[in-house]
Amino acid sequence: MAALLVATIGLNGPALAGTLVINTDTSDPAPKAAFETAIKGFQAEYPDVEVKWNVFDHEGYKTSIRNFLTAEAPDIAAWYAGNRMAPFVKAGLFEDVSDVWLENGLNDSLASAAPSMTIDGKKWGMPYTYYQWGIYYRQDIFDKLGIATPKTWDELLAASKTLKDNGITPFAIGTKALWPTGGWFDYLDLRVNGYEFHMDLTAGEIPYTDPRVKAVFDKWSDLVEPGYFLENHAAYDWQEAVPFFVKGEAAMYLMGNFAVDLFKSGGLTDSQLGFMQFPEITPGLPKAEDAPTDTLHIPANARNKEDARRFLAYIARPDIQSKMNATLGQLPVNRNATRPEDKYLSQGFEMLASAHALAQFYDRDAPAEMAKAGMEGFQEFMVKPENQDRILERLEKVRGRVYK
Repeated sequence: MAALLVATIGLNGPALAGTLVINTDTSDPAPKAAFETAIKGFQAEYPDVEVKWNVFDHEGYKTSIRNFLTAEAPDIAAWYAGNRMAPFVKAGLFEDVSDVWLENGLNDSLASAAPSMTIDGKKWGMPYTYYQWGIYYRQDIFDKLGIATPKTWDELLAASKTLKDNGITPFAIGTKALWPTGGWFDYLDLRVNGYEFHMDLTAGEIPYTDPRVKAVFDKWSDLVEPGYFLENHAAYDWQEAVPFFVKGEAAMYLMGNFAVDLFKSGGLTDSQLGFMQFPEITPGLPKAEDAPTDTLHIPANARNKEDARRFLAYIARPDIQSKMNATLGQLPVNRNATRPEDKYLSQGFEMLASAHALAQFYDRDAPAEMAKAGMEGFQEFMVKPENQDRILERLEKVRGRVYK
């Protein structure tokens, strides 16, 4: 593990009343700066606690976390929500922190993230940052063609037809790297079947040959078969599809908020660029969103659980989350945090704070082998929709092998 350690930062002198050991994978500049400021603030409020902060690179952390959770456990470990958290919970490696949520009123202020932090009715960690996914669109093109922002599936299909009839590809996408297809599958399943079904599916509890999964692909066909996606999308990475959107050759792009910088660097202005929530498909179904969420956990084998609980409560505070996410360029999970000034983050803050629940993205919610096979199948479907049944049967075989 020592070979994978990027930095060990003791932010105090000799040990005082307690030492709090924190392991994170925040080696990139912005996350590292956000954590350093947060830790210094915590120590100012709790001067009796010495913090030892171990910073790993991302890949090193992934390969080390199970080892240090079972051997030399820290008091706080960074990880992710939802099904990425579940294996460590089921293995008894994370501590139940429902008491921290209850004592600090977090079931209300962190309500949208609560389902993704809950297993067997208990909370197993603390969310502190996330970012939105949704449909970015060319407001100027919509205005020119008289297209209102779609709220329902039928309205989205009608908008797509109008765009196509006017020589504009409705959706830009690049599927060479596969993962953008995961966002489409997530949103279609979340809107057709709902969050609980989607989580059960990605947890391996529902067959891919289930009629409800087939219904998701039937809706996807509404966009694939009329040619509403960028031609030859399998030849492009997601960044390589951006110029089609920037030039106005495509009018919509389902993507995470991290893409906004690329849209703007290509020349788009706020007056040209809009953001909308993925439209409703099944009437009345509560809207869940894709919002990859970073979290902190107390390992079951931690030595200083008292100060670890203090730190989780501190990180959950709206003022702390506001400061951290201003540095991260992402969104605070606490609904009482300061609304970001950025146009798109502000819209995302409102959308996610009122969401029914948060999915973590297909390749986080499903195990690696299942996610790879799934996204290969999604890409194939987008090129050859006639292979739908064959693809779903193949994915069902993979499911039977992966979830033992």
